[in-house]
Amino acid sequence: QVQLVESGGGLVQAGGSLRLSCAASGFRFSLRTMEWYRQAPGKQRELVARITVVGYANYADSVKGRFTISRDNIRSTMYLQMNTLKPGDTDVYYCSVFFGGSTYWGQGTQVTVSS
Repeated sequence: QVQLVESGGGLVQAGGSLRLSCAASGFRFSLRTMEWYRQAPGKQRELVARITVVGYANYADSVKGRFTISRDNIRSTMYLQMNTLKPGDTDVYYCSVFFGGSTYWGQGTQVTVSS
């Protein structure tokens, strides 16, 4: 079955960096567009970044120039390098894939940025 496992979240001071990972299994990772989302309590989940099978990336305006999405098709793992973090980036971050007519989500990893 499809499984997505995020890791790498934590507490960091404003201006710091974190690198999130999403380990995928249960589908042909190299053939799927992958996405990172984030969600704060009481708010809608928002798309942070997307990477296509050929590595084309796009980003939410709020993270452009600070976040970089990448993928390793050999390891079936997606990454999100987050630099110059701001308190407004505090959220639970989820990876996601659309496969077989359904959207799958990981369990999420908490990112907290202190001012």
